[in-house]
Amino acid sequence: MAKDGVNKAADIRLKSPDETNDLLLDLKREQLNLRFQRATGQQENTSQMRKTRRDVARVKTIMAERVRAAAKV
Repeated sequence: MAKDGVNKAADIRLKSPDETNDLLLDLKREQLNLRFQRATGQQENTSQMRKTRRDVARVKTIMAERVRAAAKV
């Protein structure tokens, strides 16, 4: 994982599909925790929500690329 919890696309592409799924689950769990923190007023780093949301999108994009590449073959 890259610095500050931000995952670079190149780092994600190096992971196996199982590792990518695990990463997506971890990011979704983190997103849920951040939502609870915001709701209870405990969230200190407000930019973390945006970073996590973008990381989820990045992982989903790479997973979709793999599906499209497998369908082409």
